[in-house]
Amino acid sequence: MFASLFPGQGSQKVGMGQELYRSSAAARDVLDKAEAVLPGLLETMWRGPAEKLQLTENQQPALLAVSVAAWAAWREAGGALPAFAAGHSLGEWSAHVAAATLSLEDALRLVRKRGQYMQQAVPAGLGAMAAILKLEDAAVEEVVAAIEGVEIANLNSPGQVVISGEKNAVAEAVALLKEKRGRVVPLKVSAPFHSSLMAPAREALGKDVARVSFKEPEFPVYSNVTAKPQSEPAEIRRLLLQQITSPVRWVEILQDMNGRGVGDYLEFGSGNVLCGLVKRTLPQARAFPLESHQDVQRALEEVSG
Repeated sequence: MFASLFPGQGSQKVGMGQELYRSSAAARDVLDKAEAVLPGLLETMWRGPAEKLQLTENQQPALLAVSVAAWAAWREAGGALPAFAAGHSLGEWSAHVAAATLSLEDALRLVRKRGQYMQQAVPAGLGAMAAILKLEDAAVEEVVAAIEGVEIANLNSPGQVVISGEKNAVAEAVALLKEKRGRVVPLKVSAPFHSSLMAPAREALGKDVARVSFKEPEFPVYSNVTAKPQSEPAEIRRLLLQQITSPVRWVEILQDMNGRGVGDYLEFGSGNVLCGLVKRTLPQARAFPLESHQDVQRALEEVSG
């Protein structure tokens, strides 16, 4: 049994999707549609510069387009539907496009606005995020609970927690976590994602989401908020908005999938970040990145539905 995974911000790279565009008619169709919806997107994806691609409003639709293109290439080659799907933050939107919960065109427009609203929610320089490594999750949560203005943003894998919030509060938490011998990696992000500071973005996007049709997904897609699979359109709509200000519970998602019998994990899109998180969380599991024709062929040979 396998699950489909879809990456979030940080997995982008200049040139992503070009090989899929050349090798798969289905992927090419997806990327051409993305370009028609957001003119200039392919130019940014393939030629950059990296600084332009890294802008949240470009990065989010670019990653969604490449993930859906990889998914289309998989299906075109005869790949089966998964038992479950999940996406990391922005990737949850990609998962729902793959599951036909909403259209590619609607999703691209919404995540472009999602990126713009998230960027606008907090003035540049006032927020911060940091990854905390080499500490038990409980130790990080204890420090964060004692400091106002900082929150848990991502629970990525055992011993890898991301914190987010006001710049000074994050700095105070980082100092305490270093005292506990945690390894701290400041993140180069444009805003404090997955914190309550993103509330203005959630409210603004809610008005756009309300105008878009959501359907029951073809397979269950996990919510980052609940760490459980969701199938009801109204609940999916609500949780995609709540996700903006809530932590990504990735460890729990993978553990829940594992408990339901999933043994193989396919990461659709750019890079292999989620494959790494799978191996750190579920050492016995198999994980396959799918960002090229060769990757698709390998997964078809190795993975059964």
